[in-house]
Amino acid sequence: MKEFIESGNAVLGIELGSTRIKAVLIGADNAPIAQGESEWENRLMNGIWTYSMDAVGSGLKSCFKVLQADVKEKYGTEITGLKSIGISAMMHGYLAFDKNMRLLVPFRTWRNTITGQAADELTERFSYNIPQRWSVAHLYQAILNNEEHVKDIAFITTLAGYVHYLLTGNKVLGVGDASGMFPIDSATKDYDRRMLDSFDELVKDRNFPWKIRDILPKVLVAGEDAGTLTEDGAAFLDPAGSLQPGALVCPPEGDAGTGMAATNSVRERTGNVSAGTSVFSMVVLEKPMKGVHREIDVVTTPAGAEVAMVHCNNCTSDLNAWVNIFEEYSKIMGVPVNKSDIYTKIYTHAMEGDADCGGVLAYNFLSGEPVAGVDEGRPMIVRTPDATFNLANFMKANLYSSLAALKLGNDILSREEDVKVDRLMGHGGLFKTKGAGQNVLAAALKAPVTCMTTAGEGGAWGIALLAAYSAEVKNGETANLSDWLDKAVFKDAKGETVQPDPNDSEGFDRFMVSYRACLAAEKAAVENLKIGS
Repeated sequence: MKEFIESGNAVLGIELGSTRIKAVLIGADNAPIAQGESEWENRLMNGIWTYSMDAVGSGLKSCFKVLQADVKEKYGTEITGLKSIGISAMMHGYLAFDKNMRLLVPFRTWRNTITGQAADELTERFSYNIPQRWSVAHLYQAILNNEEHVKDIAFITTLAGYVHYLLTGNKVLGVGDASGMFPIDSATKDYDRRMLDSFDELVKDRNFPWKIRDILPKVLVAGEDAGTLTEDGAAFLDPAGSLQPGALVCPPEGDAGTGMAATNSVRERTGNVSAGTSVFSMVVLEKPMKGVHREIDVVTTPAGAEVAMVHCNNCTSDLNAWVNIFEEYSKIMGVPVNKSDIYTKIYTHAMEGDADCGGVLAYNFLSGEPVAGVDEGRPMIVRTPDATFNLANFMKANLYSSLAALKLGNDILSREEDVKVDRLMGHGGLFKTKGAGQNVLAAALKAPVTCMTTAGEGGAWGIALLAAYSAEVKNGETANLSDWLDKAVFKDAKGETVQPDPNDSEGFDRFMVSYRACLAAEKAAVENLKIGS
């Protein structure tokens, strides 16, 4: 392996997630051979969820430095050259730059729910669901707000697109990530021309010096040439100077696309669920949906096929907060324990709770949840006086809550759109504790759920696979992405599949009756309990 790395044949994938920036180096068999990571966290500043661009730079450098240390420890060498690189990050949001690539306003992430008017108006105008977190919704809301910076915009992109620009100098975006900025025409695998023209007509009276198509990144599908690592890019990523320029860099993708790649879910009737800070399900469609549903996005695979996406802003953050409480309790009792053990024990114990959580109800909304019609977050526990209130039911209610909003959207897909799925893969932090998250998801969606050994770390590996695929295409490989994944990556892959427990599925449905009914209480909490009060 030392010679393989020193020859510059390894492939690097980096994903900027909600709480971690993670790097995965893969070998000739496309399996991980080294890893690095750096923690970071979003901040709520002046009512806006954001990350600073300084944190982006320092986090990437720290992550790569840890990766280099891992390579040094394992193989006695360091990375000086790479065959290819892939950059992925959280989708959506708003990064607006002027002609000198100066950031005009702080990064507005996917987590913000501040574009309701814009999303509603664009959805009606396009006859196409435009969620609040999409870049075009942020742009139009800034226009509606008469924000001064809009006239100076020369380029808008996603976080992955921005980092890709820093490494290559190219203003491009993978089609999957682009589909969370502006609607994509699956026939052309580019932005929908009719909707581009409609947007320009909508803002014509504002007399901006730009057209929407001119400020969006160029769309590329998996395998297309997205540029190479420049000298400045190599120095940005590795200030120590070991990494040399010249590596191929694949089209930057969003975390949805990398999740599809990492779970081999890019064919029709396959799907995956990524469950971490946020949670989203992706099902590759056989045919276009009949209706426009505000709970469901239509995005694409990295190859440009249409995907029904149910995206929920909240998943494990409130679960993590409760685990922190239990950790604090153990410390004051004089019996400190490893936090990972708390997750394992308490999630496993939750499986002993009643199928409907015994009358205990939880809302995990740390931030707004558009799928549930809630504009801001107020985490909340509710129970009836006769509820069976014990630890198992308490934690099971919190696990159910982490997937309840996702179930709201997926029930529409199955009941109103008759969407079929043959295989559902689970990945992300919720599935690290064996059996718990997987069983709850199977019960919620009434479908078998498979988790592979990479279930906890899918994103960075997924973009590394897309980078490896780009290198194969450049070398003359003609297989499409789904065939390449089948043959080169997942041919001998093993995973564990759980079938939905009918009793738990029925219990989850009973839980959801109360969940839907008490959303009014959650909305009342938002209205009456103000942040900072």
